[in-house]
Amino acid sequence: MVILPAIDLKDGKCVRLRQGRAEDATVYGDDPAAQARDWRDQGGRELHVVDLDGAFAGEPRHAEVIARIIDAFGGPVEVGGGIRTPEALAAVIEAGAARAIIGSAALDDPEFLSAAVELYGDKIAVGIDARNGFVQTKGWVETTTVTATDLATAVAKVGVKTIIYTDTATDGMLGGPNLTQMAAICDAAPTCEITASGGVSSPYDIENLKALERSNLRAAIVGKALYDGRTTLRDMNVAAL
Repeated sequence: MVILPAIDLKDGKCVRLRQGRAEDATVYGDDPAAQARDWRDQGGRELHVVDLDGAFAGEPRHAEVIARIIDAFGGPVEVGGGIRTPEALAAVIEAGAARAIIGSAALDDPEFLSAAVELYGDKIAVGIDARNGFVQTKGWVETTTVTATDLATAVAKVGVKTIIYTDTATDGMLGGPNLTQMAAICDAAPTCEITASGGVSSPYDIENLKALERSNLRAAIVGKALYDGRTTLRDMNVAAL
């Protein structure tokens, strides 16, 4: 399993939110590129970056910062947040992102998703964010009536190869991932590689994810627990072996 440390961007700074609430943000640094280098030096193999301002606004807001992060990290970086147009998607790919994460648009604009997959192939990932099993969109502000498992099945049929599943109720809460829902997502999209996000905060959580024995559960994203010093990237990498 691959561990991806997270960098969430708000007002040009590295932050973490509790359950996706913009008003409940903790700032961890004002130099995201330096943070990217630090994760690389600590053994990060891949990096997860979200433009939170872009997610709320509906269009990317940190293009220059993201380009610096990608350059500083020097390895595969996946980027999401507000990618809802061909122009925004092209800008992220051209900046050097290994994967561009399409979130709300995967549900709201399936034709855009299909065109993106046809054009960029494996460089397209879909971020599915859900609370109580139902998809949330627009920076987790709106909860839909679509289940996460149904959306996972639908995007897999389009040809998406990577799904990043975030359980928004557990995100930033340090209480462990929603294992039941994670298994369901893996089963709903067996042709996709799944990345777990939300609540992953200790080597024990990684062991529990591995114990699900889902061969397509490829990776896990870790954020607040690393920034708060509750665990280290090295310990998480060891647990992921």
